[in-house]
Amino acid sequence: MIVGLTLILAIQLLGEVLARVTGIPVPGPVIGMGLLLVFLAVRDRFAQGAARILPRPLVDGQLEGTGRGLLANLSLMFVPAGAGIVGRLDVLAANGTALAVIVVVSTLTTLAATAFTFVWVARRLRPGEGA
Repeated sequence: MIVGLTLILAIQLLGEVLARVTGIPVPGPVIGMGLLLVFLAVRDRFAQGAARILPRPLVDGQLEGTGRGLLANLSLMFVPAGAGIVGRLDVLAANGTALAVIVVVSTLTTLAATAFTFVWVARRLRPGEGA
């Protein structure tokens, strides 16, 4: 688990460094997630070579177990944000209506954009049609 967690955090750090050095307007953790995806794809594509080069925890499923463990406890990451909100209830009371409208509008906008993107991609990938 330590090796898997170290790899996950190192790749997230690498993503953050790349985001800051290159000035790409993408969050570092998103770049890190892409790098982790590339690592996993290459590792699985060349499984025999990876088993000789990489430490055992990175090829025997422990990395995936570490990821599952992190996801199982993801809700703990929201505790500080919830405590911060409770600490600023005066701001929430003063701007509650505006915040509620913003949350509803942004949620509906995200849902609509997702649906339109899905329909667009489905039409482009439909077999038998020239895209």
